[in-house]
Amino acid sequence: MKGSSTTLIYHSLYLEHDPGLGHPERPARLTAICDLLEDHGIFSRVDLVSPDEAPTELISAVHDPGYVRAVAEMAARGGGYLDVDTGLSGASFRAARLAVGGVVLAVEKALSQERGAFFCLVRPPGHHATSNRGMGFCLFNNLAIGTRYALDVCGAKKVFILDWDAHHGNGIQDIFYDTPAVLYLSLHQYPLYPGTGYLDEVGVDSGEGFTVNIPLPAGAGDDIYLKAFDEIVSPLVGQFEPDLIMVAAGYDGHFADPLAGLNLTVRGYAEMTKRVRRLAHDFCGNRLIFSLEGGYDLGALSRSVLATISELASLGLEVEDPRKPPPGLPIDESRRILNSIKTTQRRYWKL
Repeated sequence: MKGSSTTLIYHSLYLEHDPGLGHPERPARLTAICDLLEDHGIFSRVDLVSPDEAPTELISAVHDPGYVRAVAEMAARGGGYLDVDTGLSGASFRAARLAVGGVVLAVEKALSQERGAFFCLVRPPGHHATSNRGMGFCLFNNLAIGTRYALDVCGAKKVFILDWDAHHGNGIQDIFYDTPAVLYLSLHQYPLYPGTGYLDEVGVDSGEGFTVNIPLPAGAGDDIYLKAFDEIVSPLVGQFEPDLIMVAAGYDGHFADPLAGLNLTVRGYAEMTKRVRRLAHDFCGNRLIFSLEGGYDLGALSRSVLATISELASLGLEVEDPRKPPPGLPIDESRRILNSIKTTQRRYWKL
């Protein structure tokens, strides 16, 4: 029996994007995820579809055409580096177009009669890419392009983007910083790459109040994340009333991840997913899209994605970490942080 209206989007060419020997954003990330999903029989319990490559014109709705051409030309030459962290191989331009195509396909389906949850198992990731620059392992901003497509082509009026990657999604923030049609909310470690996402970054012009940053110190874990969901995320979704919820689903906040210092667990990701799914049901007709971003410990990443998909599809799997996390932030420190964020956001929202 298939799961509860859940679709996975995947293409084998995602594995051919190779950013360089020893790079943490490696093809093995997706291989580990798919192997664990296969081991648990997930592919027989949900729908699985493959996207087409997004046309460059669609990508250029968000990215500078000159930048798009530069990525294409670098890949055509066999690869290279956009910056010290962001490498390309010969297949990277096609893989990046397919990553965008995966999110766009999910948007088309979510905003048609095929309402439900979608998980885009894509790479390269996207949330750091700005309109004219690739960075932080990201070439094109998959979720931003999908959001723009939802607004410009599919008839959505308002999109809520939740970013729970450990690193702030500076690219998504920059692209939508001046618009009230997109409410971007990021929970992330601060300070950490890319150095943006402080609580007073709230948007500009008509977009003021539609960027919400929840910067958390190293050691923040399940308790403060779920408290932030209950006290900030849920009220904002209810007041914003989006047509679609998009999730920048990075899993580098897990306590085992080598590139961050947060303290989330597999069960924490499952609980956050449960809350997001409930919000999508209550406020936007179950229109919900997850797109893979970071996560670099293969075991933690694959288990966290499995737990997420189990919650989306109501599969009832009990996915656990093999060991307990280290001690996290004291609860008093967590309360102080959330209270300061709520004070900032009360200028715009009822919290």
